[in-house]
Amino acid sequence: MVPGGRPSGPGGPHLRVRPEQPGVVSLAGLEHLGAGDDDAALAAVTAAVEEAFAAGHHRVEAEVHPDDPVRRVLQRAGMRPEGRARGRGVGDDGTPHDLLRLARLHDDPPPGTPAAFLGMLDATLPTKRLIVQGLVGDGAGRVLLCELTYKRDWDLVGGVAEPAETPVASLEREVQEELGVDLPVGDLLAVDWLPPYKQWTDALLLVFDLGRHPDLLDRVVLQPSELRAVHWCTPEEAEDHVAPYVHRMLVSVLGAAREGAGTVFLEDGLPRA
Repeated sequence: MVPGGRPSGPGGPHLRVRPEQPGVVSLAGLEHLGAGDDDAALAAVTAAVEEAFAAGHHRVEAEVHPDDPVRRVLQRAGMRPEGRARGRGVGDDGTPHDLLRLARLHDDPPPGTPAAFLGMLDATLPTKRLIVQGLVGDGAGRVLLCELTYKRDWDLVGGVAEPAETPVASLEREVQEELGVDLPVGDLLAVDWLPPYKQWTDALLLVFDLGRHPDLLDRVVLQPSELRAVHWCTPEEAEDHVAPYVHRMLVSVLGAAREGAGTVFLEDGLPRA
């Protein structure tokens, strides 16, 4: 197959390479591949991809139904999943469905090599959001809660870790961004698995001890795009302002701290039964 839609090689007359933008082409006619012969389909896709690279293109991509067997063929040819396009496809009955986008770059490790295997695993295995938050106390039994601009519920200071960012570095960054102060990150108090909630998928929450700072409200410089105010609250007062799962987590973490239990593992804010 040569770019521009002219078929060649084991793909036969159906597999085509379609220009998308300079240096980028997509595979079309994938629905005609396979028919139970994965080896022939793999040879067709591999030939099309290699000829596209030989012609100077740096990226070859494809979109298929997530359950289409040709997905396996594309991955064997080194094309890595990059995500779902919701409702992009349309079935024979007119019903919309998701499409999975896969792509291979010219400088990706060749299929069949250990590096290619690891890259494919990294692209296909599940990932989870990592949330990092800090517990700040006033030394009198109250904790710091942030009144946020973008949701009704208050929450601990913190946020979502960036890719390749350590949890501690992430929390240090979030504290500086949100409160305008530098607080030392102490011990890990809790690991909390959060189940799917509203439009969120499940996530892991790490809660760290940020120490006792009774004068903190006099020092903070709030990030106006995210925070309206910060408040000292007892666990009882917090219940009126935070989401139920956050209150469960606070009660569990503070209870474990009083007992000297060290780091606790929680599921949806509660210790495992």
